[in-house]
Amino acid sequence: MEKEAGPDTAVLRLDDPWDEASAAGWSEPDGAGATAADGRPRPVEQRGHTAAEVYLEVQDSPAFREVRRRYRRFVVPAAAAFLLWYLAYVIAATTAHDLMARSVAGVLNVAMVAGLGQFLTTFLLTWAYARHARLHRDRVALELRWETQEMTRGAER
Repeated sequence: MEKEAGPDTAVLRLDDPWDEASAAGWSEPDGAGATAADGRPRPVEQRGHTAAEVYLEVQDSPAFREVRRRYRRFVVPAAAAFLLWYLAYVIAATTAHDLMARSVAGVLNVAMVAGLGQFLTTFLLTWAYARHARLHRDRVALELRWETQEMTRGAER
């Protein structure tokens, strides 16, 4: 049984910078020099800049350094704070039995509240990381992705 498809089913959207095939140079608009005589895609190295040149140039760019700086400014303190909170919970659970057994409400004790707090802080940290990435890094990273695409296609235009 053959599958029927419309005319646009095999079309790759080149306006999507997050598409791995497009960024790796496996597709070009209207076959603009992206394929060899036998129809196979040519590597990026044969179309202008080598991949190493492109990525080294991007790595040296101020925009990339800014993305990395923003990433570290969030992740390092957040990871350190969460690790300290986790270690404090483990140490308290193993050494401060009387404190952890203290009742908070009915059968709910400090150890249970702190254990549930571990889950809560995991979800809060995940939400905060996603929000920080969306607000402070994604736009610049997307622009860098566009630049790498343009650099790998630049020699063909």
